[in-house]
Amino acid sequence: MIPGLSGDLVTQVFLLVATLLMVLAVAVFYRAVKGPTTQDRVLAVNVLGTNTVVVLALLAEGLGEPSLLDIALVYALLNFLMAVAISKFTVERGGVL
Repeated sequence: MIPGLSGDLVTQVFLLVATLLMVLAVAVFYRAVKGPTTQDRVLAVNVLGTNTVVVLALLAEGLGEPSLLDIALVYALLNFLMAVAISKFTVERGGVL
């Protein structure tokens, strides 16, 4: 907790930032679907995964649910493995220019 700030204000800020990140994820999702290259799509999916981890961490603190941090950690590991697997797949298939 930040000294001098009430718990309700901090909670509201965490929830507001989580909401804003979810709204910004729509633009990234557009890039994941319409990306001109495979690399754009892979990067957008990775950004969506990272965004999801941050939103889960903010919700964990804002809602007082520490179990969401465990879910965020597992999701971060899966997101990393997915990025490595997709990158390896695109290099092997000749998708990298």
